[in-house]
Amino acid sequence: MTPFFERPPTIIGRYSVFQFNLLHLGFWAFVSTVSFFCLTLWYGPYDWTHIVHIILQALLGLVFTLFLDVGFMRIWHRPFIYRAAVGFLMVLIASLLWTLFRIEAFIRLTEISTEWSEFGGWHFASVFIFLCWTGLFHGMRYNDLLQTEHRIMLKVEAEAREEQMKRMRAQTIARDAQIKMLRYQLNPHFLCNTLNAISSLVEVNEAEKAQSMTVQLSRFLRHSLDNNPDTKLSLENEVKALNLYLEIEKTRFGDRLNLEFQIEEQAKLAMVPSLLLQPIIENSMKHAIAQNELGGTITLLAKVVEQRLIMQLSDTGSGSKIGKSKMESSKGRGIGLRNTNERLKALYENDFTVSIDLLPLGGLRTTIELPCEYSITGSGYPMSNQERLSGIEYKV
Repeated sequence: MTPFFERPPTIIGRYSVFQFNLLHLGFWAFVSTVSFFCLTLWYGPYDWTHIVHIILQALLGLVFTLFLDVGFMRIWHRPFIYRAAVGFLMVLIASLLWTLFRIEAFIRLTEISTEWSEFGGWHFASVFIFLCWTGLFHGMRYNDLLQTEHRIMLKVEAEAREEQMKRMRAQTIARDAQIKMLRYQLNPHFLCNTLNAISSLVEVNEAEKAQSMTVQLSRFLRHSLDNNPDTKLSLENEVKALNLYLEIEKTRFGDRLNLEFQIEEQAKLAMVPSLLLQPIIENSMKHAIAQNELGGTITLLAKVVEQRLIMQLSDTGSGSKIGKSKMESSKGRGIGLRNTNERLKALYENDFTVSIDLLPLGGLRTTIELPCEYSITGSGYPMSNQERLSGIEYKV
């Protein structure tokens, strides 16, 4: 069984206990000061015996309130009625004992034996003093509970924020991994096509063209690997990066490939995901230009309408009209368009649209609508000298 004098464990911290003990001593120092100036000096005459009595009664009172402190803490978790009744009884007993001790001490120090007749006044003052101390005790304890609850709430909020940040970091990592996976799935398909073209050029003794295409492929792969898939750059620089791919295709198809780019000035600085257009144009090269003996034209239109960037990429088709059912199946056009759609979904959630329409002459038109965003500097993504491309003549 825990001894009575040992304080039961509480949630009160060391600083609060020290603060309470400091106020405890201050309370009795204040009582002694008031007693000296309001009683001893008022009723005079006074001498050292009166001062010694004030100090002695303060020390006795401090001991009694320490007992009250332990007693109050013992019943702290009991119902309020129980605490009020037992607490008031302890105050009455402590004030009675303190009154008896301090009257007896006063008589022995001053040799004035008439103080017992003033017992009622002495006891009333004692009850009032101990009730004041009880109010101080409960005020401090409830303040400690409030501060402790506040600290717990702050700790819980901090842990919740940390947990939320961890979830956000995990989601960001997962999103970045998804974007990288979707982006890097495009390179093997394009790489196989280009290597096959290089192999064909070697077979027909077109060594110079094969060497040129190899250099162009190296530049394109370097740019693709050096740029994160979730990086955004200006549409102007995206078109410049697209030239790396088009240089290779221009070597393959020569005059059969025509390009028409019409980009408004306001749209040039709009930010778009890196290498967004390349897989769409690659599909046009595969399904339209390569299958048409006369080649064809790929058109890119870009404009800003009501804070939305609208990009339209279209081709002239394979040379033969396709039916409605075939057009529906052509909307997939392989992994390129599917991954482009997934990339945009990961970056913009539902704030984008991708649509594919059949043109009258058999070609397809892909329309991408994104929020119009600009870089802080307004200059777009800075490109290195290696990424600044040699020009291809466009019909603008």
